[in-house]
Amino acid sequence: MAVKNSISNKPAQNTGVEYESGGQTVKLSPNMIRNYLVSGGGEVTDSEVMMFLSLCKFQGLNPFLKEAHLIKFGDRPATMVVGKDVFTKRARRNPDYSGKYAGIIVQIKETGEIIEREGTFYIPEEEKLVGGWAKVFIKGYDVPEYAAVSFNEYAGRKSNGELNQQWASKPATMIRKVALVHALREAFPEEMSGMYAPEEIPAANAVLDESTEPIPVPAEMPAQPVFAAEMPAPPIPPVPTSASDVSEALFG
Repeated sequence: MAVKNSISNKPAQNTGVEYESGGQTVKLSPNMIRNYLVSGGGEVTDSEVMMFLSLCKFQGLNPFLKEAHLIKFGDRPATMVVGKDVFTKRARRNPDYSGKYAGIIVQIKETGEIIEREGTFYIPEEEKLVGGWAKVFIKGYDVPEYAAVSFNEYAGRKSNGELNQQWASKPATMIRKVALVHALREAFPEEMSGMYAPEEIPAANAVLDESTEPIPVPAEMPAQPVFAAEMPAPPIPPVPTSASDVSEALFG
């Protein structure tokens, strides 16, 4: 969900770039990023905008299709994350990719035994979810790339310590995804360098709208630098002031 942030009246540092993404030409400028692609309500800096633009261009990501997100809360450093399907799509396009297994790690409450299980099924009354794991197979390698992650290290929480809506409603799915992204990034560093999934960053998965509706693309990219405040933007609701407020507004 793109939320318009407050903007200082500074001219854009460049007129933007054009690059290929999924067989389409993407036009992206600093003003487009500031006005359409920032979530969280904070004021992004010029350097954060340019880092996001560079990430999109270098990795061929289309932020208007929610393949990349720029999130900013208050004065905290901006967070840049990649859409949930980018990792698996890129792995499948790699000729060296040879499949994967992924699942969860549970602890049997009665005995304390730790078990790795494929998929996301577990019984909360009898088992405690403690982590996720993944194996990615690469052609020509005898040993798959393996990752195991702790649930407590990555679970997204509100300011009061409770799990946010995403992690409370589907904790096994979330921690499995974290483990899988870790393994895919280790297996294919060139294709996935610098990319992180929302599930890996608690503030990010609290704010992002996971719907598949694309963000409206501005009709034209300005030919010359303009003041960001002059770029028209669609009507927006009031901006929440914290990650927990955003989570409550989006998910209840």
